[in-house]
Amino acid sequence: MTVTTAGRTSQAPTLAAPTLAAALASGKTAQTENFPVASWLIRPKYRAAIMTFYRFARTGDDIADHETAAADEKLRLLEAMRATVAGEADSEPTALALRQTLAAARLDPRHPLDLLDAFRRDVTTPRTADWDALIGYCRVSAMPVGRFVLDVHGEERSTWASSDALCAALQIINHLQDCGKDFREMGRVYIPDTMLTAAGLDIDILAAPRSPPALRAVITAMATECEALLRRSRPFARQLRDGRLAMEVAVIQRLAEDLTARLKTGDPLAERIAHSKPRAAGIALGAMIGLGLRPRSGR
Repeated sequence: MTVTTAGRTSQAPTLAAPTLAAALASGKTAQTENFPVASWLIRPKYRAAIMTFYRFARTGDDIADHETAAADEKLRLLEAMRATVAGEADSEPTALALRQTLAAARLDPRHPLDLLDAFRRDVTTPRTADWDALIGYCRVSAMPVGRFVLDVHGEERSTWASSDALCAALQIINHLQDCGKDFREMGRVYIPDTMLTAAGLDIDILAAPRSPPALRAVITAMATECEALLRRSRPFARQLRDGRLAMEVAVIQRLAEDLTARLKTGDPLAERIAHSKPRAAGIALGAMIGLGLRPRSGR
């Protein structure tokens, strides 16, 4: 592994995939994510499978996002994850656990394999050409997560369209929240080049301590697109047969709508646009009450 520190490059010993992946771990957990991950609302019998998928995704994300690991080492580790999920190797622990979970539930590995494609793109393609490219990235980085959760619950695939819209919105919200951090720490830009160019901006503006009016306009335009996605996902919770999953989705939908509104007025370069715990709890309670009048599934 090549490690760069203060402009100097040194050669570190090449480690086995599990050891190196552990060394690149960020320390992030489900509790530190921006949106709920397998919260208490999810039935216990499904929670373990979702957490296994989360640990796999967190490992891949940590690898792709590591600030100093060399690109070829990252790709080698991601390939070890792919080979393990595909049954070609047993070399990566989180991928092996997920493969076993998939086999036990008779689920296809397509969702985690799509997710690995997103992590490879993070390593090899730090810029985003246009809005279509951003949605294409969401198609492999975010949509597989929602689809996996639906498959675990045995929900109909007719719900995928609503799930895809919600997951894409969540991904773009995260990109906007972290646009400055992603650029400063990884040189990664998810704001489309076409939108920055049209506003007369260069990507270096993302290193500024606050957004100028032109960048604020771009962020507002992206948040407006998120609102359109969230309008498409609004029926999602009521399309679900599992009442507890429906509650989880309703909560996430409301949290996303609130964050999107705040991104239209706040500045993610100057402040962290996020929910306080009391605000998130209030939004969640309102979402559950709002959904609570519908008949519940007995599953």
